[in-house]
Amino acid sequence: MSVTDREPQQAELPPAGRRGGPTVADVFRAVTDGDLPVRVTGYDGSAIGPADAGIGLHVATVRGLSYLLTAPGDLGMARAYVSGDLVLRGVHPGDPYEALRVLKDGLRLRLPAVGEALAMARGLGWNRLRPPPPPPQEAVPRWRRVVSGLTHSRVRDRTAIQHHYDVSNAFYELVLGPSMTYTCAVYRDPGDTLEQAQAAKYDLVAGKLGLTAGMRLLDVGCGWGGMVRHAAREYGVRALGVTLSRAQAEWAQAAIEREGLGELAEVRHMDYRDAPTRHFDAVSSIGLTEHIGVANYPAYFAALRDRLRPGGRLLNHCITRADNRMPNRPGLFIERYVFPDGELAGPGRVISEVHDAGLEVQHEENLRRHYAYTLAAWCDNLVRHWDACVAEVGPGTARVWGLYMAGSRLSFERNGIQLHQVLATRTGPDGDAGFPLRPDWTP
Repeated sequence: MSVTDREPQQAELPPAGRRGGPTVADVFRAVTDGDLPVRVTGYDGSAIGPADAGIGLHVATVRGLSYLLTAPGDLGMARAYVSGDLVLRGVHPGDPYEALRVLKDGLRLRLPAVGEALAMARGLGWNRLRPPPPPPQEAVPRWRRVVSGLTHSRVRDRTAIQHHYDVSNAFYELVLGPSMTYTCAVYRDPGDTLEQAQAAKYDLVAGKLGLTAGMRLLDVGCGWGGMVRHAAREYGVRALGVTLSRAQAEWAQAAIEREGLGELAEVRHMDYRDAPTRHFDAVSSIGLTEHIGVANYPAYFAALRDRLRPGGRLLNHCITRADNRMPNRPGLFIERYVFPDGELAGPGRVISEVHDAGLEVQHEENLRRHYAYTLAAWCDNLVRHWDACVAEVGPGTARVWGLYMAGSRLSFERNGIQLHQVLATRTGPDGDAGFPLRPDWTP
């Protein structure tokens, strides 16, 4: 909830609390084990948990309780929180990291016994178990997206990208900072600024790709053109970026013209599958693989291979699972509110698919801890610009971003997810990769 917003008006009370039915505190007592690590309060005046807890959860409305009861787990809590019906106390909504850490470490959920659950439902009223409409920020379930085409069809991919990236360029400027870079930065030192770390990331990519003046670079899923502009400005590279987001392409092309890079750099609103083939000395994919779908990895890496000249280099930079046994699909909160149709695989799967596409992996690096620093910096920007962000996209969307970025930071810190850069070459049939015996870039 915005620190300047008022809490939602108390809705008409159910049989709970005032009429002797189960209270909000009773509900939390029934579904948790052990001592609560936070203070939980309800619209009905009930409370549970230590009174001096630094973190509090306030169920502000009947609808909020219904969200929690009808979609247990992260989806129900996300719905209640995004709508303002569940208020986190003790943290800023732009960075609820500490609340998420405390809940992850100390909250133990349980399923109540059947008799206990039935008694609770009768006391609350069965109408409380009818799911309220989800907040407008929520994407429809995966099975209903078939109206936009099959999973990872061109039309459906475009729709998914627009859901996440076409929020507001002004909002992204406030959160991402001047570089407008929405991918993991590289920190030489924890005290580096976000802008220093993003420039270091682009220099690392450029070094791994061996970029020099006059080379041709294709950056797929280029976002707001950060890599394209950096390669042209710092290395004299002729760079083309492609993105499925029209808003990104328009912003990027305007930035290219504003920086006087028009002779070297270009960003097009285009599917990467339509980019020119067998043309580029290097291809960078920084944050696109997460949107491809694991089943489409063979076609994806083959498409990138086909855009490289013999001896050219590919740098694939993407979020991965920590191993190859974890599910590819994300949790329901990420699926519905952040990355519709997004999927992650383990780093071993990524490397295997790169090899199977006829490319030769030359180097691999895990930047997991760097992404935790990056997300902390983005949350700090969101906190500092909270009022402006809320004015731009509304409190619900701003809360989504605070929750998503803080939760992702925790996952990277705890090794739940990772960030891997894989460098490969289009090695010729004679085994010539055009690659040095030892890395020719600064690690």
